[in-house]
Amino acid sequence: MSVELTHREDCAVLTLNRPEALNALSVAILGQIGEAFDAVARSKARALIITGAGNKAFCAGADIKEFRHQAMMDCKTRTELGQATFAKLDTLPIASIAVINGYAFGGGLELALACTFRLALPNAKLGQPEIKLGTIPGYGGTQRLPRLIGEARALELILTGRTVDAAEAERIGLVNRIVNGDAVDAGVAFAREFTCYSLPVLAFARGAVQRALDLPIDAGLKVEADLSTLSFQTRDADEGAAAFAEKRKARFVDA
Repeated sequence: MSVELTHREDCAVLTLNRPEALNALSVAILGQIGEAFDAVARSKARALIITGAGNKAFCAGADIKEFRHQAMMDCKTRTELGQATFAKLDTLPIASIAVINGYAFGGGLELALACTFRLALPNAKLGQPEIKLGTIPGYGGTQRLPRLIGEARALELILTGRTVDAAEAERIGLVNRIVNGDAVDAGVAFAREFTCYSLPVLAFARGAVQRALDLPIDAGLKVEADLSTLSFQTRDADEGAAAFAEKRKARFVDA
């Protein structure tokens, strides 16, 4: 399989396993990724880690050989498949973490952009080089990149096709932090920082922040009020307050 789904502790781990092609995305692999996301949604995992096999690439992007001579409607269908596949991460009930080991170009970077968090190993190289091929990003890059790093920086990267290294990616907010060692180990260690909390409440928090990007602040504040109110109705909120009063660690039950 070109996409492997395993588990490490309480995390699901999706590995793009096509190192001989720098883990490039074919249409078949996009389908496998979508099926893996669906499986994760049905599982008991508390976080999803995504990385690439080998030490050269997270994912070098779309398989250029596959779409080089595509008809227009076939190209549109492939683009919409990529968008729909990556959009599944928006509705996944748990947070996702891209651990970028090596190249994350084109569709590979767009996969990372769709994740909740991005970690970069020191050898990471990130970019949207589609302009050099006479095209533009099609799997969400023109929409998610400016939301993450701002319009001016996103336009610079997309219009020049320039590659950034891990240090610059961290400086401009493209990745959350630089990590060392094994990619999966780093992802699991990062996930431990939040998987100990209530899953429903984590979902409320993610939902409120995601809506902030699309709503004027008055409407966003209403969403926050609604979701905050719902969080206070959980058993975990009662447990959190009790643990605080009793000066002990909370024992959340995801309810």
